[in-house]
Amino acid sequence: MEPQNLTGVSEFFLLGLSEDPELLPFLFGLFLTMYLITVLGNLLIILVVGSDSHLHTAMYFFLSNLSLADIGFTSTTIPKMLVNIQTRRKSITYVGCLIQVSFFSVFGCLDSLLLTAMAYDRFVAICHPLHYTVIMNPRLCGLLVLVSFAISLLDSQLHISMVSQLTFCKNVEIPHFFCDPPQLLNLACSDTSTDTILLYCIGAIFGGVPASGILFSYMRIGSSILKVPSSGGKYKAFSTCGSHLSVVCLFYGTGIGVYLSSAVLSSSRKGAVATVMYTVVTPMLNPFIYSLRNTDITRALWRLLGRTI
Repeated sequence: MEPQNLTGVSEFFLLGLSEDPELLPFLFGLFLTMYLITVLGNLLIILVVGSDSHLHTAMYFFLSNLSLADIGFTSTTIPKMLVNIQTRRKSITYVGCLIQVSFFSVFGCLDSLLLTAMAYDRFVAICHPLHYTVIMNPRLCGLLVLVSFAISLLDSQLHISMVSQLTFCKNVEIPHFFCDPPQLLNLACSDTSTDTILLYCIGAIFGGVPASGILFSYMRIGSSILKVPSSGGKYKAFSTCGSHLSVVCLFYGTGIGVYLSSAVLSSSRKGAVATVMYTVVTPMLNPFIYSLRNTDITRALWRLLGRTI
């Protein structure tokens, strides 16, 4: 097959998680349920935070933005997969593939940066409690979200620029349920050694730097908690960041696990199944983690339900 310019490729084919016709109805019902739970759960978090004045603080401001990013993260990939399963078509247009790459990069990077901002918020709350309201003022919180969004847009543009320079063969089949940049590199007919290095550099910068910031924050938090004399004080200090720490471990743990397993697993389809963990399962579990482990969210939810009834 002769390689052709990317502009000449009219569509790609997403092979999805399975080609078994008997399994497709089950996958459709499963992912539709998970998607609805993700959207409704995160919308509920946004509604509760916005409607309760007790939650108008920096931590919950970041949480509502994280919920919004999670909705966008799952909405980038799952609806298209559901449409393909329902219509039994696997195609996605060239423009649609680029849009997926763009928004997947935006919301994935935004998730990571917002988790970093939340880690900084917990660091200030525990290590500098007397100056918390002064440091974490509304202006700084808004600036952190705007900077996170701007960096996420830059990450997206780098991914789009890289993908747009690739040349592909005809009848391109992607062994995934969305247009994942590493899979596109594997399917390119041109030399992708430079692009692969660039992809890892982008991941190290836009993923590794926020992860390092979170790790540094929790190292400082841990050292401060150990200095608390009473065990009750230690538990109270740790409980204030327990939910966030759970979400961080879930997001980065599954994401790192997917990319490490992709280097070991010979089957790209198995890698696609593993990707479900951080693209679908993690955004779905975030509202439950914050609502079940956070008494402020639980009380605000009951107050909202009481006003509604």
